[in-house]
Amino acid sequence: MNVSLILPCYNPPQDWERNVYTNYVAFCDRINDKAELIMVIDGVSESITGEQLIYLQQNIPLLKLIQYAENRGKGYALRQGVAAATGNIILYTDIDFPYTIESMYAVYNDLKNDFHDVAIGVKNESYYTHIPPVRKAISQALRAMIKTFLSLPVTDTQCGLKGFKQTVKPLFLKTTIDRYLFDLEFVRNCYGSRHHTIHPIPVALNEQVHFRKMNYRILLPELLNFAMLLTKKPNE
Repeated sequence: MNVSLILPCYNPPQDWERNVYTNYVAFCDRINDKAELIMVIDGVSESITGEQLIYLQQNIPLLKLIQYAENRGKGYALRQGVAAATGNIILYTDIDFPYTIESMYAVYNDLKNDFHDVAIGVKNESYYTHIPPVRKAISQALRAMIKTFLSLPVTDTQCGLKGFKQTVKPLFLKTTIDRYLFDLEFVRNCYGSRHHTIHPIPVALNEQVHFRKMNYRILLPELLNFAMLLTKKPNE
């Protein structure tokens, strides 16, 4: 298997299964290959029905379905998906495919041509015109904290589109954060390993994307996670 595409799924929007199928087909057409699709159902939700899962299983032969009852967070869900991935190239994005197919292709193409081992989607400035002011402020504050305290070459670590080669898989599985800052932990692990090449890829949002309301209750736990990263060596 050349490509594994991982989608964490919790409380997806209406008609999500049709959107997954449409975008999966478009992605496979763009890369001119079939992709293993790994969907991780991150907890029981009324917006996910048995009929929807059957629809996907009938229409996507390469679908792997992982599910469990309790919502554990996107980081936890993706670790389950990455552990099951068999592709030489592993990509992950969100269930609503917020980024364009061309953006996904750019990440894939960088890895396929052996330019780098890790391709990190980074948002362009137009991204910030699509999000609420509070979310924009939080994002920019985090980038400033990353630059000041962690000194990473890339400060936009939270983009929901990333890809890496199978050889990088152990670095992702070493992450421990279950929710928002798992991306930062993974990127830090990659730079800390010094054995893999990493490259930022500019990505663009789909015009029709709608952002969910942010749960601000996660801010304190994530501040504690950030503090934990300051005291923890990469890949510990």
